[in-house]
Amino acid sequence: MNFEHITLGQRVLFGTGKAAEHVAKEVVRHEARRIMCISSEFERSLADKALASIDVALWHSDVVQHVPVETAEKARQAAADAGIDLIVCVGGGSTTGLAKAVALTSGIPIIAVPTTYAGSEATNVWGLTEGATKTTGIDDKVLPAAVIYDAELTIGLPVALSVSSGLNALAHCVDSLWAPKADPINQALGAEGVRALADGLPRIARNPHDMKGRETALYGAYLAAVAFASAGSGLHHKICHVLGGTFNLPHAETHATVLPYVLAFNGPAAPDAAARLSAALRSGMADVSASEGRAGTAEDAVSLLNELRSRLDAPVALRDYGFTEADIPEAVRRVIAAAPPSNPAAVTEESMTELMRAALAGEVPAVRALATA
Repeated sequence: MNFEHITLGQRVLFGTGKAAEHVAKEVVRHEARRIMCISSEFERSLADKALASIDVALWHSDVVQHVPVETAEKARQAAADAGIDLIVCVGGGSTTGLAKAVALTSGIPIIAVPTTYAGSEATNVWGLTEGATKTTGIDDKVLPAAVIYDAELTIGLPVALSVSSGLNALAHCVDSLWAPKADPINQALGAEGVRALADGLPRIARNPHDMKGRETALYGAYLAAVAFASAGSGLHHKICHVLGGTFNLPHAETHATVLPYVLAFNGPAAPDAAARLSAALRSGMADVSASEGRAGTAEDAVSLLNELRSRLDAPVALRDYGFTEADIPEAVRRVIAAAPPSNPAAVTEESMTELMRAALAGEVPAVRALATA
């Protein structure tokens, strides 16, 4: 083996019912005096619970998905005006993304308290949208100094959003198997993340109050994010950034919808990754029936992912979120420009058009249909 791996330095505090205690400890550890809480109005009650033991100098609730530049500028100015020396963000990926936007230009440390399975809290990746283009970058200033996981804070997350957010995390795992900087360490983390998510998400779908399921899903989402942070952004995330930034499609639902089509496209060209993914899915879904003659293949991995998505009643079609046939040419043009040169399968106008059309209509993802496109 010959590879270079980077593990990001970050404190992780995991404990159901311990969010307020852990936040207070981190405030003391940072010797913070002026704290800004970023949380949407929808999640304010969760923020109140997580920050119950500390004084907050500034509550900021202007959170918008895909972090428009103008939204980021307002938050940056508010933090500067209030003399903030620590940010605590409570919420999903959009909330964490806004905290990162403030940290990017100010260097103010972040304590992240996730309430979804988005995973942004464990990466040093930032994203901002201006006009119709979403730009991402890497900067260690935006990596939260600590992440506080408390499964109790996810109880109010509707099952549908739990599913789409969890599949977004699973997409981090899958991308880490063939992204530009994929290596054996993040591939191992990604595979374990897949196993945990394939175990935890169906538990949540069956019983939203299943704490073991929510803890397992949070654990899997963290592993997914760590793997993604090391491996970098692969084709799946490039596609979803285009769909979100240019067409304003909802983040989690878009990731959940696109994932199986990218797997069906890349899987045949990355047999080792497909085999690893197949094994992880099969381990997580312990009751899945055995395959005959195709275990470990790309076809098997896609079939297992389709089975998981069926159990979760996952999103199936981009048209359900406002994407249209007329949008495909522009999306394809932007995806081709952004796609990693190292992607296992050749990214062409023809292949991406077929992938987009299949995802638009919600066709059952199949290796043969997309691998030969």
